[in-house]
Amino acid sequence: MPLNEDISAAIRPIIEASGNYLEELTITSAGKVKILTVIVDSDSHLNLDQITAVTKEISEVIETLEELGDSAFTLEVTSPGIDRPLTKPRHWRKNFDRLVKITMTSGQDIQGRIGKSTETTVSVGDQTVSFEDIKRAVLEIEFK
Repeated sequence: MPLNEDISAAIRPIIEASGNYLEELTITSAGKVKILTVIVDSDSHLNLDQITAVTKEISEVIETLEELGDSAFTLEVTSPGIDRPLTKPRHWRKNFDRLVKITMTSGQDIQGRIGKSTETTVSVGDQTVSFEDIKRAVLEIEFK
């Protein structure tokens, strides 16, 4: 099993026990040091205290993993950024009433507020869009 899958399997139960999701885990090298970046998501917006708590728990588990051996590593735990594409039904539910820009597989662009969503569709403005027809969807930044 690849290293990132071993680490994911070890930390996923901790993250899920805190009511969150392991969105992504990447391992990159910076010289002799490995950088482990863990993106944690939730059904609500995470705050710094929640990220700090899950970081401590992840760190304790990772430090004992034999798969990492004695190699030096830096652990970065973060939540998804505003520019991260919406790819799962829970992303749409979490961002209800936010402004989104969608590029459809047909090339058409749709912009509007996220409405009700199911496991297969979402309403955006006055349209219902099937997730399978979406090429890319990102939140639009709004300034008030």
